Amino acid sequence: MQARLQRRVQRYGWDRAAPHYDHCWRQALAPATERLVALADLRPGERVLDVACGTGALSFAAARRVGPKGLVRGTDISQNMVDAAQAMALALELAHCRFERCDAEALADDGTHFHAVLCGLGLMYMPDPEGALERMAHRLASGGRLVASVWGRREHCGWADVFPIIDARVESDVCPLFFRLGAQDALAVALRAAGLQAVAVERLPVRLSYACADDACDAALLGGPVALAYARFDDATKRAVREEYLESIAEFRRGTGYDIPGEFVIGRGSVP
Repeated sequence: MQARLQRRVQRYGWDRAAPHYDHCWRQALAPATERLVALADLRPGERVLDVACGTGALSFAAARRVGPKGLVRGTDISQNMVDAAQAMALALELAHCRFERCDAEALADDGTHFHAVLCGLGLMYMPDPEGALERMAHRLASGGRLVASVWGRREHCGWADVFPIIDARVESDVCPLFFRLGAQDALAVALRAAGLQAVAVERLPVRLSYACADDACDAALLGGPVALAYARFDDATKRAVREEYLESIAEFRRGTGYDIPGEFVIGRGSVP
């Protein structure tokens, strides 16, 4: 029941965050997107599966690599994310880029196998990320590559206090064990457990820059994983949450803006 509840929270939470996501996060996450695509070593004509695709930034980067003779299929638990990604694909005239709503832990095998499976910053939200990785690995063609990224160590992510700030005001944890796969060699262990070989993992430090306090708060509270919980607070509670979050990132203030540290962990593995 707890896993089912977590999936519902993620589905409707990301539905709520979808209108804000690109404005709040696309630029901030660009270093992880670029590095993940580079590690996937995509080639023209290849088939790519992007799991937990969000609004499609990683899918579109992959689509440009594989070209019109390739195929990119993006899946996400949030219908609003999928709709936004599909609309952008049409606007960019990427006919070989398609999107559908699907739970990453219930990927069906329709007989299509992919040269690469990507999962950018999605595993932290899944009740069973190891099981999800195993299903992703099963969708790889011979010689295929799986590349996944997660947020890194909690102490290296200056925005991390947003979770206890929200959790103090709701009945259950919004993102339990969010930083688990970013600790030590946990992602490498999970990739090997999924049956992948030649596993390699790297850490990528980043800075999340925001021009003002409102932008920093919007990214944490409107465009991310706590969006559903935050939306249900009354106005007084929302003000209190924003004030407490700004206190938690006060050391990263630079003039009127904020320069918040973060860390990504990116792992790669392949099948023979």
